[in-house]
Amino acid sequence: MAITIKDVAKAANVSIATVSLVMHNHRRISKDTKVKVMEVIEKLNYRPSRSARGLVSRRTGNVGFILTNDHFLRTEPFYTHIFIGTEIEARDHDFYILLNTIDSHFTEKDQLPRFILDKNVDGVIVAGKVSNILIDKLSSLSLPVVYIDYVPSNKNSSTVLVDNIMGGKIATNHLIKLGHRNIGFIGGDIEHPSISDRYKGYRQAIEAEGLPMGSNLIETLEDYPARTNGYNAAKRLFSINPDITAVFACNDAMALGVINYLKDRGLRIPQDISVIGFDDVVSESTVDPPLCTVKVPTVEMGMEAMKLISSHLKNFNGYPQKVMVPVELVVRQSTRKL
Repeated sequence: MAITIKDVAKAANVSIATVSLVMHNHRRISKDTKVKVMEVIEKLNYRPSRSARGLVSRRTGNVGFILTNDHFLRTEPFYTHIFIGTEIEARDHDFYILLNTIDSHFTEKDQLPRFILDKNVDGVIVAGKVSNILIDKLSSLSLPVVYIDYVPSNKNSSTVLVDNIMGGKIATNHLIKLGHRNIGFIGGDIEHPSISDRYKGYRQAIEAEGLPMGSNLIETLEDYPARTNGYNAAKRLFSINPDITAVFACNDAMALGVINYLKDRGLRIPQDISVIGFDDVVSESTVDPPLCTVKVPTVEMGMEAMKLISSHLKNFNGYPQKVMVPVELVVRQSTRKL
């Protein structure tokens, strides 16, 4: 039969509330009482249930994880990897992660996730771009909120971000070092801060080398950085500028779309056109040739977000914090020296 908090209280000759206060290291409890209760806990090998821990802390032990439906796809694993990171880190902080997807066009008429309405979470993690309406609703709550891969409009929440500008420079400079001079950029949802910053990095690298920078090298009309949109963007870009020798796509999904388009045209990668992506979430075995890309530590991003939530809850710290994760070039066979 499992040992309960009542058993500990009886053996230590104290109240159940005192045992709970000891377990939470409350300053109201004397040192002698703490020692006595902890000795009983150790002797009985007592492991408190989540409900018992919540008697004093008034915490649920849950953290909500929100992302939009279009970010929760088998074909777009970027945010899935981030979710896995939060789950891994949550174990070390004794939290459960509750996942909920919302419409990408969240409106005033839409309800917040049920775990918020039912007050069943102690904090919320939001991954990816979401509507300002959702951001405003979350900011009105007395819950710590951490945004991953997005900068909220109110600037009052903690964030975990990718060094996207540096990543854009790294990708573009890789192509420049290989001798390419007509380097195209393909992006979707250019208003997204991450995509916009990758484009900034591309421009900075191009301008630093004094290379051509014109509208016939840039295609950013697509509203989402998906594989199909990468295909369509490449079709438009190469129709107006067939002299491009290399393409930097804003993420791996669009890079795969570019590769599919080039293959349909009978072009070889990288012999005819070099292609580089961003994120490193695509399995090498599914791409021919293996995609050269800029690696984003997605799992680590989720872990950092969970650490921020835990810190806010333990230290009652409401000040916004920003964590910037580094990126690195992963050279594979989709680029070559010109």
